[in-house]
Amino acid sequence: MSEQVIKINDIAKHYQVGTQLVKAIRSISLDINKNEYVALMGPSGSGKSTLMNILGCLDTPTSGAYFLAGNDVSKMDDNALADIRNRQIGFVFQTFNLLPRSTALENVMLPLIYAGYSKTERYEMAKKTLENVHLGDRMDHKPNELSGGQRQRVAVARALVNNPAIILADEPTGNLDSKTSIEIMALFEEIHNQGNTVIVVTHEENIALHTHRIIRLIDGEVNSDKRNEHIKKLLATV
Repeated sequence: MSEQVIKINDIAKHYQVGTQLVKAIRSISLDINKNEYVALMGPSGSGKSTLMNILGCLDTPTSGAYFLAGNDVSKMDDNALADIRNRQIGFVFQTFNLLPRSTALENVMLPLIYAGYSKTERYEMAKKTLENVHLGDRMDHKPNELSGGQRQRVAVARALVNNPAIILADEPTGNLDSKTSIEIMALFEEIHNQGNTVIVVTHEENIALHTHRIIRLIDGEVNSDKRNEHIKKLLATV
């Protein structure tokens, strides 16, 4: 039986904007198992970003329950959420969010400082993770000495280094050309094959088609949730 990493029960998220109540998420229930590779899709206003913020423990739902790796995070305070984020979630952003004056190695080591690892442990863990994303020869380079694709690989390594329950990638190819985008999605496939749970938030159909399950949102609700038959056929030919 597959191990459940995310369980969402009937969550909703409402915002008060002036006198108007905005229902960003109306009602969503989802289960995501360990080692799934999922795309979260939807047009602007679909609730995709709001759901991503809740999944990433950056926000809490107005109602409903969210269990991450068995922990009910929907009612946690900010300090508890910050601790869960650091231990259980690896973030990859469209804009990389790297420290410009730090080397690739130093950027990847950063989450380990907050997690309390020793300097030696941080070095070894970051070095190994950079090697795993094929950047062992670029560890001492700063972001401005790396290509866009290499910068995103550093960001992926930083997300992976703590061995989190999920990798949450927000439009990870948005600043990359087509060729580099395919390379980054192939890297996510490698990460998935190594046992990680990967959730990619995207509005691009061609990017979603690299994943194994596509969840589409419209007007704050799940419009469809289907296995990606395209990727099955693609992988069968490899």
